[in-house]
Amino acid sequence: MKDQHSNNLLHGITLEKIVISLVEHFGWDELGRRINIKCFQNEPSVKSSLKFLRKTDWARKKVEDLYLKMKKTY
Repeated sequence: MKDQHSNNLLHGITLEKIVISLVEHFGWDELGRRINIKCFQNEPSVKSSLKFLRKTDWARKKVEDLYLKMKKTY
């Protein structure tokens, strides 16, 4: 079981932490440009973003991928 988690770079990181980290790094404007979803572009908030991302798998995947890319770069 331990081996399964060691391959998952997102294990133990909450979606809320991911969104907050991206906002702190890029800001809402740049995040909305990088990932074209309304919850990042129109009156963005962490709460509204989490609500949308928890229901929308394709958007969550884009957010997680950007987070991993950001972590590898910095």
